[in-house]
Amino acid sequence: MAKLKDIAERVGVSISTVSRVMKNDANRSVSDETRRKIWETAEALGYTATRPSKTKKQEPTHAFRIGCVVAMPQNKYNNPYFSVILEGIEKTLAEAGMRLEFVSSIEKHADIENLKSLVKENRVDGMLVVERIDGEAYQWIKANVRTVVGVDIADNDIPMVSYDRAAAAKEAVAYLIGQGHRSIAYIGGAEFHDDFRGERRYRGYRSAMEEAGLTVDDDWVIDVKWDVSLSYELTRKAFETSGRAPTAIFAASDMMAIAAMRAATERGLRIPQDIAFFGVDNIEISEFTSPPLSTIHVPKLEMGMFAAKLLLDYLEHQYAIPVKMIIPYQMMLRHSTNGKPARP
Repeated sequence: MAKLKDIAERVGVSISTVSRVMKNDANRSVSDETRRKIWETAEALGYTATRPSKTKKQEPTHAFRIGCVVAMPQNKYNNPYFSVILEGIEKTLAEAGMRLEFVSSIEKHADIENLKSLVKENRVDGMLVVERIDGEAYQWIKANVRTVVGVDIADNDIPMVSYDRAAAAKEAVAYLIGQGHRSIAYIGGAEFHDDFRGERRYRGYRSAMEEAGLTVDDDWVIDVKWDVSLSYELTRKAFETSGRAPTAIFAASDMMAIAAMRAATERGLRIPQDIAFFGVDNIEISEFTSPPLSTIHVPKLEMGMFAAKLLLDYLEHQYAIPVKMIIPYQMMLRHSTNGKPARP
């Protein structure tokens, strides 16, 4: 009697491919032509099996209930950074026949209780945590939700998808230094309630400056608390009160950079002739500022998609250890640093 091995050798495919076709498993890609050849060869060799009349993809075994909490005090769907991550999450879940049960954020203590209620009412199987949130809420989620996956958070106990913030900032500042800038300002904010200077993008900025033997001017290290209005106001104030202006500003987000660019132009400074600007995120508007903003392209959509896929994989028990997935970023050089326009 013919065996699977005989069929595989005759058709020129692996034994596992023959086995999947015989079991009518369409979840892995096997062309219709290869399936036809396998069945015809099996019949010619006298292999006993029931040939299906039609091949169908198997439906997912489970439909999981997924929640999401975002470290964003404003409307997360209007934020040009977080909204793209959420788009990636929802796209992947939709392709799997699922959806987010809720998206929550935490601004005050009452929001923690609201989050707990949402988790219980929706009976969620898994949670996506997008960036660092309140510690009490985070620990409760880990203790009460079956599977948790993080997006750009630091926790070795859970799976996580991220990009290297410190390396991205260091590369951007090193580029400015390579262009001849020696006085480079920094604009950013703290990670949650931590020390402003402990944030990863600031550490990357400082590392590049120190390696180049350059002094960090404390008057031009500005904590704008991730607030666009503060970025404009505090940069404008720094221009007015400081006796020296930098020749370049590295901002830890495009929104902060764009606000600071307005303060510079109102001061009469030309960009990039008098002062260069470099941001992080590559939000859509950054290509349309005047001049277009040089930035780090953060793979926001992909981070959301991979995080959702990772969560589903863990809910299906495909992994036993917390995987860390680092997505590559990309330098986008545009006219604000006298670079050439580029696209990701």
